[in-house]
Amino acid sequence: MGNESDTQPHSRTSAQPPALVSTAAPSVSVLMPTFEQSFFIARALDSLLAQSLPDWEAIVVDDGSRDNTTHTVLPYLSDPRIRYCKLAENQGLGRALNEGLSQAKGRFIAYLPSDDVYYRDHLRSLTACLDQTPDAVLAYSGARHHYNRSAPGQIAGYPLQLVQCLHRQRDERWVERAELESDDLDRLYWQRLRAHGRFVASDCVTCEWVAHPQQRHKLMREPTGGINPFRRHYRVTQPLRFHSSVGNAVDEIDHFRSMRERPASAPAADGLKILLVGELAYNADRVLALEEAGHKLYGLWTPQPHWYNAVGPVPFGHVEDLPQNDWRRAVRRIRPDLIYALLNWQAVPFAHEVLMATRGIPFVWHFKEGPFICLERGTWPQLIDLYRHADGQIFCSPEMRDWFDTVIPGVSRARPTHVLDGDLPKRDWFERQPAPLLSDADGAVHTVVPGRPIGLHPEVVAALAGQDIHLHFYGDYTHGQWREWIDRTAALAPDHLHLHANVDQPHWVNEFSRYDAGWLHAFASENGGEIRRANWDDLNYPARMATLAAAGLPMIQRTNSAAVVASQTLSRQLGTGIFFDDIEQLGAALRDRAQVAAVRKNVWQQRPQFTFDHHVPELVRFFRRVIVAATDDALRPVAQPRRSG
Repeated sequence: MGNESDTQPHSRTSAQPPALVSTAAPSVSVLMPTFEQSFFIARALDSLLAQSLPDWEAIVVDDGSRDNTTHTVLPYLSDPRIRYCKLAENQGLGRALNEGLSQAKGRFIAYLPSDDVYYRDHLRSLTACLDQTPDAVLAYSGARHHYNRSAPGQIAGYPLQLVQCLHRQRDERWVERAELESDDLDRLYWQRLRAHGRFVASDCVTCEWVAHPQQRHKLMREPTGGINPFRRHYRVTQPLRFHSSVGNAVDEIDHFRSMRERPASAPAADGLKILLVGELAYNADRVLALEEAGHKLYGLWTPQPHWYNAVGPVPFGHVEDLPQNDWRRAVRRIRPDLIYALLNWQAVPFAHEVLMATRGIPFVWHFKEGPFICLERGTWPQLIDLYRHADGQIFCSPEMRDWFDTVIPGVSRARPTHVLDGDLPKRDWFERQPAPLLSDADGAVHTVVPGRPIGLHPEVVAALAGQDIHLHFYGDYTHGQWREWIDRTAALAPDHLHLHANVDQPHWVNEFSRYDAGWLHAFASENGGEIRRANWDDLNYPARMATLAAAGLPMIQRTNSAAVVASQTLSRQLGTGIFFDDIEQLGAALRDRAQVAAVRKNVWQQRPQFTFDHHVPELVRFFRRVIVAATDDALRPVAQPRRSG
């Protein structure tokens, strides 16, 4: 069946008697999009066959499944009302539904996703609604949405779901992947349909929107879903325009166009073949700086990423992916000079698997966030193995290195080590012009927090307002997570809290340079100078450091002079921080225009330190040291194999 054209219906000569096919147009065309749901689809089709309204046709559109879907559907094709077509590769919900619409003959269109269920009178009740309401274009039912919960109509917090809806046949078509991927069906179709009439409710629960972990909206909504889990599950190979109903809009097509479409960089005479293993987290395009330096990049990605775990195929190109299902053979084929495994706790199990299977290939482990989560999640043994058996280690801060020396005594001296923040952005996004300061126009102090306002409790913001210090809070998705905080803070400081939408990399400099200073995480350390007592706040360089540095902003943080705090140490070394013990002291510091300008000048001079490109030469030198050391170890007669434990 893999040799069929993308949209040709499968032959039914052995499963469906041609003489039973009716030539009359059905009342309802039921569209069933499906992707790798062979364990659900029989239940859905049985619920369709049990409908009290028999005057329907069903068009099953298999959107590139590689599971047992075809075999499962085949017996149902003996019913002449059911047709099946298969797309060669996954092309998205909109494409699958439009293929169904192109074949539909009914005057009404209904939807039955293959993981959902109709109750007996579903089609009859919805067609009756439209027959009785000539000016309506769509009728929708109530739905059971958990095993013990139902809604009489639209489910709270969600758009109308496919399984609930039946509408009149119209020329409108669904938005397809090239334009947008979203779980918000209003964006994808319902808004277009509303131009043709109103939507009416049946007020009856006649279907089930079946709850399970692989529902499409769960794969799309942060934080359990998101663009990277979506890409992995549906095997998406092209850049996306992606906007889930609870996350920020992402336009990879325009954002990475220049990077993706440029020619490959010329290989260096001594260029390395580097296999990236795991995930790339924030600012994933930073790795292009290695490719631009003449090194060949390959990708082998963790199979179950979280929303911020960037995995391939990367939308900026120039990284050759290895197949997940046969990666061991692919690694032997490409013979990389080095495996560079990274970055956060979700990648630990897969990085560990690759480490144990690739003896003889120099392996570098670069870890950022976070060891404490590995303890809680039960992946601590694999993390310890990665540090014990990797040929080289990269720590995200000197403090993190010292902390791991308390966990595995001497680990930073046993193998070559390096220190490099794992989330640094690419230099390209820093090459913009700053904007005029807001404070030059109104005389007040304006500060910014790009992301979660950690440590800025409502009472703290009220105290800032008392000093005429404004707080500009960016991130519309984050706003949703911090709604209670926003309500309390706005009540206490109504004129000094300002909410802004998310800002992506091309606009960092122009947008954030308008402010006098930016907030790092505002916390009081409790480690008392003892590295063993340090927690994640103490050891971490927040990702926003580079965002603020791009815009040349002084970085506000609490004075933790008696404690070990990574961001404090770096800011003091580079002269990029404004420190405070209390809000009155901070107000005086921020009103000292000359001092703030001096710190801003320091930040502007140190900006290259916050780009990945700046560190690539030293990183490659470290890679070469690891390769030499690993080769020397391999030549020793008592070289020990990697093994767990």
